[in-house]
Amino acid sequence: MAAGTPIRQGEEERSAIHAQLERLLENPYFSHSRRFPSFLRFVVERTLSGQTDLLKERTLGIEIFGRDPDYDTSSDPIVRVTAAEIRKRIAQYYQEPGHENELRISLPAGSYVPQFHEAHAPSAEAVAAPEVAEEPVAVADAESPRRMHWWWAASLVVAALLGATAVYLWKSTPHPAPANSFWAPVLNGSEPVLFCIADQSEYSAIVLRDAADPTKQVTLKDNLTAVIIDDLSPIVRMAGLLQAGGHKYGLKGENATNLMDLRAGPTIFVGAFDNAWTLRLTQGLRYHFVNKPDMTELGIVDATAPTQRRWMVDRAQQMATNNYRDYAIIARFTDTTTGKLAIVVAGVSRGGTIAAGEFLTDPANLAQLQHILAGAGDKKNMEMVLSTETIGGESGTPKVEASYFW
Repeated sequence: MAAGTPIRQGEEERSAIHAQLERLLENPYFSHSRRFPSFLRFVVERTLSGQTDLLKERTLGIEIFGRDPDYDTSSDPIVRVTAAEIRKRIAQYYQEPGHENELRISLPAGSYVPQFHEAHAPSAEAVAAPEVAEEPVAVADAESPRRMHWWWAASLVVAALLGATAVYLWKSTPHPAPANSFWAPVLNGSEPVLFCIADQSEYSAIVLRDAADPTKQVTLKDNLTAVIIDDLSPIVRMAGLLQAGGHKYGLKGENATNLMDLRAGPTIFVGAFDNAWTLRLTQGLRYHFVNKPDMTELGIVDATAPTQRRWMVDRAQQMATNNYRDYAIIARFTDTTTGKLAIVVAGVSRGGTIAAGEFLTDPANLAQLQHILAGAGDKKNMEMVLSTETIGGESGTPKVEASYFW
C-alpha cells in the first residue's frame, strides 16, 4: 500500500490497526484515563466490525458512559467533549518524535467514525466505512491540537516528580522566551522555588499487600500524610519547566510550611480549599475564593461585584454526576508580608487545578498569556480566573474568564 492512501480492511490490515490502537492506548496521553481508552476502543472496534450505525452521539452515550436512553445530549455533552479531547491527544501523540512512520488512526471533526491511513496520510478521506449521519458536534476551542510534549509522571514519588524525560520534552517544545513570559521572574532569578502543596494528614491506617500473594491485603495502623493525585499533574508540569531552566525546587505540604519557608524564595501554591496558605494569600486579591459555611457551594468572586456568584460549583451536582464547570485562579504577585514572589495555581475543585497547571505550562496557552500580559503593559502583578468543563471527573480545555493587572 502506498503511503498517503487509505487502508483497505483485509485481515492483515485489521491486525495492524489493532496493534496501532494498543500503542495509542499504552501512551500516557491515554493510559492515565479511563474514559478516553474506552471511547476510542469502542469506535475502532465497531468500525472494524462494520457497525458504524452505532457511532452516533446518543448511542455512544448509552453504550460507553451508561447514560439513560432518553438522556439530554444538549445538557450532557460527554460524548462531544470526549471526542474533542481524543482528537487533541491523537494529534499530540503523532507529533512526538518516533511516531512518524506509524499507521494513522484519526477521528475526523464532526464524526465519530475513525479513519485509518498509512503514515503521513491526509485525514480527509474516509476508509473503514461509508459516511453516516451524525448528530451535530459543537465543541469550542477543543479542536486545535496543542504541542504538549510531556509525559505523565503521576506514578513517581512526590519527591522525584520530574525525571530526564520531562526535561527533554519541555526543552524540545517551542515555548515563549523566558524573558517575556509569565515565568520570567522565576526563571531569571537564582533563588530556589518552593511548591507549597495541599496535603491530607488525617489518615491513621495503611493497606499493604502480601509479597507472596499480592491479592492479599492487610490494614495496619499508621500516621500518613497524603497528596491528592490530581494535584500531581500541575506539579509535574511546573516542576518540569523549572528543571528544564536549571532551577532548584522543593516541596512541602501546607501543614508543614511556615513563614520562614516563604521568605526563602518564590513559592508556588497549589490547591485552594485544602491549602490554607492559598486562601490567606488570595483573600485580599480582587478575585478570591468563597464558600457557603456548610461547603455545599464553593467558588470564586470578584471583589468589585461580590454579590455576583457566576463562578460557583455546586458540590451536590459535582458528587452526583461528576460533570460540572470548574473554575480556578492563577496569580503572580509579590507578597507584601514576605517580599517574595507568590504564584497561585488553584482550582475550586480538582479539575480546575489541573486546568490551571495546563494553562501555565502549555506553549499555546503561554503564548496567549504572553499576549495578554503585553497588552496590559507587562505589569509585575496579575491575576486570572479560568474555567474548564469537567466531564466524568476529567477536565477539558482551560478558558480565560477574567483578568486583572496591577
